[in-house]
Amino acid sequence: MLKKLAYMVPLVIALSVTSGALAQTSPPKTDDKAPAAGANSFTEGQAKSRIEGAGFTKVTGLKKDGQGVWRGSAMQKGKQVTVSVDFRGNVVSP
Repeated sequence: MLKKLAYMVPLVIALSVTSGALAQTSPPKTDDKAPAAGANSFTEGQAKSRIEGAGFTKVTGLKKDGQGVWRGSAMQKGKQVTVSVDFRGNVVSP
């Protein structure tokens, strides 16, 4: 019984550490109706982090519009694109 416990403890620890790391690296989900207008509580830094988390680099020119959507420019696959983040955290690039 003690031998089984000795195998189970490291296994449980490894699984809990792995599942936590996976949850932190998953990309943001996007609604099909995004970007949605609404009261946005993201700071500029949080919006930039959200965009970078979706795989964009060199995020610049972020401004929150009258609809509560953060809009700016970023690089994706070597091309400059426009990006936006809505109040739900959806990252969208046309």
